[in-house]
Amino acid sequence: MNQCLEQESNRHYQHRNNCRLCLSTDIPLAIPFAPTPIAEKYVSDPKGVKTPLFPVDLYMCNNCGHVQILDVIDPEYLWADYTYHSGQTQGIIDHFNDVSQQILGNFGPFNKKFVIDVGSNDGTFLKCFKSQGFKVLGIDPATEIAAKATSEGVETIADLMTEARGQQIQSEYGQADLVTAFNVFAHADEMIDLLKGIVKVLDKDGLFVFEVSYLKDIIDKMLIGTIFHEHLCNHSLKPMIAFLAAQGLEVFDVEHVSIQGGSIIGFAQHKNGPRKIKPSVAAMVEAEDKAMLHELATMEQFVSRFDAMKQQVRETVQNTLDKGGVVAGYGAARSGPMLLTQYEIGSDVSEVYDDHKQKVGLFTPGDLIQVKPTQTINETQPELTVILAWIHAKAIVRKHEDYLQNGGQFLTLTPTVQLINKDNYANFIA
Repeated sequence: MNQCLEQESNRHYQHRNNCRLCLSTDIPLAIPFAPTPIAEKYVSDPKGVKTPLFPVDLYMCNNCGHVQILDVIDPEYLWADYTYHSGQTQGIIDHFNDVSQQILGNFGPFNKKFVIDVGSNDGTFLKCFKSQGFKVLGIDPATEIAAKATSEGVETIADLMTEARGQQIQSEYGQADLVTAFNVFAHADEMIDLLKGIVKVLDKDGLFVFEVSYLKDIIDKMLIGTIFHEHLCNHSLKPMIAFLAAQGLEVFDVEHVSIQGGSIIGFAQHKNGPRKIKPSVAAMVEAEDKAMLHELATMEQFVSRFDAMKQQVRETVQNTLDKGGVVAGYGAARSGPMLLTQYEIGSDVSEVYDDHKQKVGLFTPGDLIQVKPTQTINETQPELTVILAWIHAKAIVRKHEDYLQNGGQFLTLTPTVQLINKDNYANFIA
């Protein structure tokens, strides 16, 4: 990185020196990664653009076991170009509907029928409860998305949840008998302040439900695509139990779900609350201990496995190029810049296919690859298309059977490196 770019990069982030769950300073490097561009910084004109790169290394706390990124991007810079909307993905909508019905069925009726969703995005989750007669309130730092949610009838405060903001919400709206935080614990730097805010707004017998991507799935399935700058935390249950306990909450149940490659949904209450602690909590902690999930040696094994995968990808891509073939990418997803950078193939990809209205025609951050509509794949007919939107790999393959029949191949990067062609795609999508 040249000096100007390094100065630009340094201006937008700072490195913290302690664990954001327990504040221990015994937090060594666990998984090193190459510096990566911010995932949503797409550009309209690539001429003269030099994208700053930011560290995305993972560190493990030797005190509580929490795995996290310590290089924190300035929130205003990070979220300024954020384009993700929960309501754009049918799988997320279906998941929210299922979870809301589970909460209402297992823990209802709720006396106040007031729910607060922390990190509410476009209000998709809250709409599930509003339709059941709940008073709803969202809080999310993405200003435009918060405004959109409010305009659609889901009142949303455009801010981060903090202890001070929680006190203000408590004073103005009262406490909620249900507080949710789905995939927000990954994004917060000041986790203790965030949780204190949640405690402020949670009624004395209230239910707190959180969902986080699960570290064990990330490690077991090599989910590189879940690691990027906005995902500061990679959670597991054991550190989370201690973290919540320090603020007076107890986890009484936990569920492992498949969403986002593997997540856990935790159910918590104030200590000595009305719900009994279920065996699921101890069972998951035991499984984490058995897998040595909170040991640096496990992270080192991850690095070795990833190095082998990277070599396999590089050889596949280079083999295509050596034969005069074209290599493309599929999916202008937030995982894209991370995957392109870590597998060292960004300079080899000629175009990226996606139908996202806010990205088509723009150029990817870092490698400055133009985003084109997905129908372009049949016009270009690249010899190899690397799937960057890894969560949607099966749907992508199903959509483009004609591309495969015409001799094209897809390459998956996670959880395994696999070539998909006309001969084996039926097994892949089964």
